[in-house]
Amino acid sequence: MLNMQNVVLKMTAGRKDQFPRDGHVQIALSGRSNVGKSSLINTLLGRKSFARTSAQPGKTITINFYEVDKKLYLVDLPGYGYARRSADSRRVWASLTNDYLVSGTMQMVFQLIDLKVGPTEDDYMMIEWLNANHVPYVVVATKADKLGTTARNANFDALASHPLLNPPYADEKIRTIMFSSQSGMGKNELLSILSELAQN
Repeated sequence: MLNMQNVVLKMTAGRKDQFPRDGHVQIALSGRSNVGKSSLINTLLGRKSFARTSAQPGKTITINFYEVDKKLYLVDLPGYGYARRSADSRRVWASLTNDYLVSGTMQMVFQLIDLKVGPTEDDYMMIEWLNANHVPYVVVATKADKLGTTARNANFDALASHPLLNPPYADEKIRTIMFSSQSGMGKNELLSILSELAQN
């Protein structure tokens, strides 16, 4: 079992030569700015503010490596799709994120999608990249508490049944998990995935 309380921010990387290469399992968290990556990390770790949300979404262009129990990294990728980001800033984001994605160090991606907003064009592009490169991933439908039961279930069913989440190379549909940092919905499922990966 993973001790999720045993966690440190191991590295805040702004260059590819800073990426840890110590053999730990790495799970990357990908999603648009303000999709809830920090809230997801804090929920999984049982902390209130270990991973801090930027006051200006999309401002930070670094990759945070949270080392859990000296076995696994939660890798917080910078959020994409922030409209106010400058052209130079977008180039830096693309370069750093691409350097990590092609580094060959990650075992899985948690692809976060806001359940209320639904998938954006940037989300589709990311999923298409994951599919094309046969990268294992799980879709995490965040902010489930922001919707009533009927709308929540309808949005989740539409997301989970999307053709992109049934890539031809996969033996089965991509797993989709409904998540809420407020209620803890989906937390145990995600922790189970992390524990399984850490044991492999």
